[in-house]
Amino acid sequence: MNVKSRHHLRSDAVDDIESALADNLGVDMSADSYEKVEFEDSDWDVVLVDGDPLVLYIDDEPFLTVQGANTHTPEKHVVTVDAGAISFVSDGADIMRPGITEADTDIAEGDLVVINEESHGKFLAIGRAMTDGPDMVGESGKVVKSVHHVGDELFEFSV
Repeated sequence: MNVKSRHHLRSDAVDDIESALADNLGVDMSADSYEKVEFEDSDWDVVLVDGDPLVLYIDDEPFLTVQGANTHTPEKHVVTVDAGAISFVSDGADIMRPGITEADTDIAEGDLVVINEESHGKFLAIGRAMTDGPDMVGESGKVVKSVHHVGDELFEFSV
């Protein structure tokens, strides 16, 4: 991913990011610098927080990147998967019910969620819920559409 441009965000855009992350994830993000990055060869809308790619816009909604989730641990909208799901989720697969051990009950269909693995508590992916949180644990079916995961081009991006 080649950087086309970088520019500092205005204070109202920073306030929107901080409010959205607090409301949706229970994350208190505060930093000295917020820079939006545009790429020549990618459609990702990324915000560098103090120089690190911690926030991305998904359908105009600010949300944490995988790196952001591992830096600022979300308290809400978390879906936890078992060890058997780790390799699939890390390869960008959508999340299936049999791999889920727990999902926040406040998740609604269409919400952005973070995917956490139960063994070490690391975050592996960001996705879009295809069903409500209470319906995510079960025997079969896709329940989260993967949007961003460890090992993808955004995860590997560094400034």
